[in-house]
Amino acid sequence: MKFLRSFDIDIIRLKEGEHVFPFEIGGEFLSYFEGNEIAPNGSLQVKVTLLKQASVIEAWFDISGTVELTCDRSLEKYDHPLHVKERVLYKYGPEEKELSDEIFIITNDTATINVAQLIYEFILLAVPFKRIHPKYGEDEEEEYDEDGKLVYSSENPEGEVDSEPKNNPLWEELKKLKNKK
Repeated sequence: MKFLRSFDIDIIRLKEGEHVFPFEIGGEFLSYFEGNEIAPNGSLQVKVTLLKQASVIEAWFDISGTVELTCDRSLEKYDHPLHVKERVLYKYGPEEKELSDEIFIITNDTATINVAQLIYEFILLAVPFKRIHPKYGEDEEEEYDEDGKLVYSSENPEGEVDSEPKNNPLWEELKKLKNKK
């Protein structure tokens, strides 16, 4: 719990205007969260920019660096570059709650906001669904739809759709025999 306090931003003392908070993300941060799919090796720089106004605080997250992933094909470890830009709104209201993924309600008495969980979620969302080592990236890429299901195409490698099957000489001979009857 003490580790997470280093990601607290004291908002009650902030004056209206723009404020920048830098964070360094490394192995300790990545290994802190349970069920982590990312190896604890990585180096990320996070810049959180807050724009405090009378009724709302806008937070922009700029995350860049590398994380270590395991290739789905070869099980080799490799460094994957990440660059994430996200925005979150903190609105003032009667009680603290989460309205959506990017809108949070906080009270006027809220002294600090902790950004560790948001940073972790943004990193996880930026990691590709299919993890392929860059040296295998030249292989034919498969396409996935928005649900993560593999999309099969009826196109041939040249990109043309087959309207009729190619003529096979064996089938041509059989057709000739059939027509003689």
